[in-house]
Amino acid sequence: MDIAENVREGLRSVKANLLRSVLTALIVAIGITSLVGILTAIDGIEYSVAESLSSLGVNTFDIYSKSNRNQSQDGVKEKYYSDLTLAESQRFIDEFDYPAIVSLSARLTILAEIKYKSEKTSPNVDVRGVNEEYIAIKGLNIEQGRNFSKFEIQNGGKVAILGYKLYKTLYGDNPVPIGTDVSFRGTQFRVIGLLKEKGDLSENNYDNMLIIPIKVANQLAAGQQLRYRLNVGIQDMEQLDFALGEATGLMRKIRQDDTGQENSFEIEKSESLAQELESITNGLRFGGFGVGFITLLGASIALMNIMLVSVTERTREIGVRKALGATTLRIRQQFVIEAIVVCVLGGIAGVLLGILIGNLISRAMGIMAFVIPWLWMSVGMFICIIVGLLSGYYPAHKASKLDPIESLRFE
Repeated sequence: MDIAENVREGLRSVKANLLRSVLTALIVAIGITSLVGILTAIDGIEYSVAESLSSLGVNTFDIYSKSNRNQSQDGVKEKYYSDLTLAESQRFIDEFDYPAIVSLSARLTILAEIKYKSEKTSPNVDVRGVNEEYIAIKGLNIEQGRNFSKFEIQNGGKVAILGYKLYKTLYGDNPVPIGTDVSFRGTQFRVIGLLKEKGDLSENNYDNMLIIPIKVANQLAAGQQLRYRLNVGIQDMEQLDFALGEATGLMRKIRQDDTGQENSFEIEKSESLAQELESITNGLRFGGFGVGFITLLGASIALMNIMLVSVTERTREIGVRKALGATTLRIRQQFVIEAIVVCVLGGIAGVLLGILIGNLISRAMGIMAFVIPWLWMSVGMFICIIVGLLSGYYPAHKASKLDPIESLRFE
């Protein structure tokens, strides 16, 4: 009896004991569904995030002033590095010719008090000067109004964009802040935009922020040295290191750093979000494997029990096969393949249900992409074969050791 015949015999056995086989396959299917379903949902989440990596800051790198520590090592005082200036930052934006968008920002204060008519805020508002690319590169959305124009940035227009919490504090139930004036340090700003609410999980407190043109922020600093920060975003993540090298060379030229001298500024990739996402998804995957493993362990025990019952019920059949010349190897092979057939049937159902349930979970979370996890489908089917092999081996071994004469006498 060859392998193909053993497979056909396994299918005949499944058909002959349909209810028992279906229940066993269903246990396997539940385990595979939990495994593939969770991993499909995770892949859907990753796919959705990958679609917006640029706006979330993963395809970016920052350039900012180097921190100066007033320390000495071995009696030698560390070199002092001057902060980036507005002129240097603007020159970088003008001369950086790599395909990218470059945001410039500087925090003026985090203790601002903003006024609108008779209303005023607590002195805890973050006031930030930016250029016209800041809103896009930070992934912010404008709910009302518009972004800064290039003309307003270059000429220092007295215009502002409000964070959502700041708007609610000043305007209450007034639905349209656009076109009104707010004041800060005695300067009136015309409101041209309102940011969509970000919530407390955002990296910066954008909801409690007043955003103004960078040139105006520099003027209001009144001699205070602002710490300017350049944020460079590119479309192709694979070219990030190349773009970072180009930016380093240009900034060294602007800052007149000598050959062999270390950078007089800091430059780093913004990878924290990608690393955090990877950590979370790895944890979810581990949990998914754990749930699937426990369910499949129960399925393997149930399958082994059913195969042992099948060996007992088919003792006379085994005796006949042995009397007709079936070897120990063929008997063992037959029962192992029957167990694998049951597991594979359950695995196919589990994979299909897992893909469906995983995508439904993604859809419930607002992720519209339909994901087919080919890797996890293959892993699920491989696990099914292993479970069938391990669960069926002992009953198959027991069947192969039966004495043919005693088997023929079995009632």
